[in-house]
Formats: sequence, structure tokens, C-alpha cells
Amino acid sequence: MPDPKAASPRTPDATRRSERSRRAIFDAALALIVEAGYARTTVEGIASRAGVGKQTIYRWWPSKSAVLLDAYLDLAGQAAAQAQEGRAGQDAPPPVGLPDTGDLAADLRTVLRATVDELNDPRFEAPTRALTAEGVVDPELGARFVERLLEPQLQLYVDRLAAAREAGQVRTGVDPRVAVELLVGPLTHRWLLRTRPLTHAYADELVEYVLHGIGPR
Repeated sequence: MPDPKAASPRTPDATRRSERSRRAIFDAALALIVEAGYARTTVEGIASRAGVGKQTIYRWWPSKSAVLLDAYLDLAGQAAAQAQEGRAGQDAPPPVGLPDTGDLAADLRTVLRATVDELNDPRFEAPTRALTAEGVVDPELGARFVERLLEPQLQLYVDRLAAAREAGQVRTGVDPRVAVELLVGPLTHRWLLRTRPLTHAYADELVEYVLHGIGPR
């Protein structure tokens, strides 16, 4: 007679299986972009690398660019989570937005230097370049890239500069959004076109030049 206490076979967890497949697809897409470049990366290649069927990818995403966008957003989310874990144990809650120490120049230098490090990080460089370039010829992808990634990041700068304007550190009448573009536009231009090395020193110079132009007189 069967032992009623014996464990019955577990039903496979479809949710967990799907998450493993999704994670494998993200990892495969990012790895192939770094190794082979965007043009030579295919849905078939991603599926083979991830150990899933091509139909699995097309069930969740319409194209390789959509896969890459979600993979990149996931990567950015992991990086943010790791940074937050690094602050674990501190008494203060994790900050929301850009740092606000009261020293606008120092805060902007901190953030722009972190951006330089990220753009120079091989994990981020190849997929960022691929998404930026593909977004130029694919308006729908470009709009999603801006909406889901760039715009939220730019808004953090806008909020910080607006607070600085209220504190009298930025001239009244300055449009924070235009000021943000003065900061990140040259940084992006130098990185994207590889006109010159992207360094912390360059980020510091941008902060100095921009604040000289928008500071109180």
C-alpha cells in the first residue's frame, strides 16, 4: 500500500522555466552583440546560444532589436540593483535621483564620471551603440529607447538643475532641459563618434564650462 506521506512528483513550474529561458535569451543577446556586432547577430543565433527554440523568442519579441532593448534594460536594472546593494547597511535610505549635496558642480561631476565609466564598460558599450544606431533607422525602436531608458535618466538631471535654480545656484530663467543637453550632448557626441577619448577629465571640463554659462551673475 502506498505511503501517504511519500512526496508526490512536483508539477513543473512554468513560470520559473520561462524566467530561466528569458534570462538565457538576454545573456545570449548581449554576448553576441559584443562578440559579433549588431549586424551579424540574428534571432536564430540568439536562440541557439540560449538553448531555446526560435519560436520561443518570437513568442515574446517581434525582432532582435526588441530582444536587445529588453536585455539592455534588464542589464541596467541589475547594475542599479547592485549599486543599491552596495549601500545596504547604511542608515540613510538609498537616494532617489541625482546626488544633492548642495555642491552642484561636485554632484554633476560625480554623475558624469559615472556615465563615462558606463559608456566605456564593454558590457554596456556594444549594446548601447547598437541600440543608438538602430534607433536612427527604426523610428519605433528609437522612440521606445528614448521613452524607456533615456528620458527617465534625463529627467533626473532636469530635477537636479531645477532644484539648483530654486537654490540660486543656477540663473533664473535657465531652462533645465536645455542645460542638461549642454552636459550630456557633447559627452554622447564624443563617445558615439569616437572623436577623442572619453575621460573623467573631459566630464569635469563639461561641468565647468556649462556652469560658467548658466550660473548666477
